[in-house]
Amino acid sequence: MTANEDGRPRAYEGLARITERHATGEDRERWESLGRPMAPYDALLRVSDLASGSAFPEEGAPAVDEHDITAALALLPLARAEFDQLELGLLRMAKGRGLTWQQIGSGLGLGSAQAARQRHDRIARRARDGA
Repeated sequence: MTANEDGRPRAYEGLARITERHATGEDRERWESLGRPMAPYDALLRVSDLASGSAFPEEGAPAVDEHDITAALALLPLARAEFDQLELGLLRMAKGRGLTWQQIGSGLGLGSAQAARQRHDRIARRARDGA
């Protein structure tokens, strides 16, 4: 993960910026009381919703600007890693409960058992390598 000049990861700075400017509800409360930023996926979704007009900022909150969008882009690798972990866990639970690769592939919208197994292997490799 790329760091800023002061050595802090850009992603953390992005999370802090998005949380400070756009968090609502429980995310806002956690930030104000504990200093805990939003989860990467939640921050990405919030910026995307606000920028696209599918959500509206709270009264007095700033509009999404180019720095917010840049901050969101810096979060993509973290959010992708979180999602990979979730998908890998679900795939392992499916196998652990006796589903075949064909059934898993069908659930994923893939055409074959081989495609499902290759997807599992690719996600497992990314999770292991931290990429």
